[in-house]
Amino acid sequence: MNRRTTFHALAAAALAVCAAGAAQAQQWPTKPLRIVVPYPPGGSSDIIARSISQPLSEALKTTVVIENKPGANGNTGTDFVAKSNDGHTLLLCDVGALAITASVYNRLPFNPSKDLKGATMLAYSPHLLVVHPSVQASNLKELVALSQKQKMDFAVTAIGSAPHVAGVAVEKATGAKWEYIPYKGGSQAINDTVAGQAHVLMNGMLATLPFVQSGQLKVLGVSKSTRVALLPNVPTIAEQGVKGFESGTWQGVLMPANTPPAVLEKVSAELTRIIRTPEVRQRLSGQGAEVYTMTPTEFTTFFERERANWAKVVAQGGVKLD
Repeated sequence: MNRRTTFHALAAAALAVCAAGAAQAQQWPTKPLRIVVPYPPGGSSDIIARSISQPLSEALKTTVVIENKPGANGNTGTDFVAKSNDGHTLLLCDVGALAITASVYNRLPFNPSKDLKGATMLAYSPHLLVVHPSVQASNLKELVALSQKQKMDFAVTAIGSAPHVAGVAVEKATGAKWEYIPYKGGSQAINDTVAGQAHVLMNGMLATLPFVQSGQLKVLGVSKSTRVALLPNVPTIAEQGVKGFESGTWQGVLMPANTPPAVLEKVSAELTRIIRTPEVRQRLSGQGAEVYTMTPTEFTTFFERERANWAKVVAQGGVKLD
């Protein structure tokens, strides 16, 4: 076989593979879809999952079921999806938290970079630094001073979670002193802080803002580089002395690494279209979340950059779990 014949043979094979992938994507889905949220109901991921499930069901002409699988700081549900081989299971999670996981845990039953593929990012919601109304502090400086005088319980969604690591970063930068109290998810951490069983909380704005608006929690800072329109009088944490500080919850969708590229692209395209519709965008922005989409390639670049950035914070804070 000469060189030209070999080239044509390879080209034909490549076209055949592309055609097969396209045909597979057109036929997919062949059964109901499952969106796994690896946290309890009521958190940011859960809110977004319920915002997109019906439009996705209508677009793909199949049933879309949301399953909350909390446990081990989101690792239980994530591992379930990573090991899924039915081609119809999606993971909707805090991508920043997933990026932190590899640095926090000494052992994981999955490798987030190898066992999962990002389909698209959906939204970004900054963390709000809030306290119970009884806490005698109106800004970060006063909170830090108070924490140095009395015991201060800091509620976190879980040890090693994104809000926990963000809290450690603020603690190290300001000299604050607080004791981290772990919960099984953001909704539980919020409820206990509202009840006064914890003093301080850092959590995604999407799930936390309603409690600020109702007066059940007092907001002291926003973890964004600029102030947010819904809280124009609340300074950023960076404004209050923690130079360059920014954190938050990045909600995105991933699928098992064995998912065919054409299917992944189809999921990405449909979710991007849905999250950008005026109805969904307006609903989320009204709660403090910004629609923020990425292609699968952009998602991978973002994820690996986040892993590297937070690995430094984890190392400095000494946050390690088995």
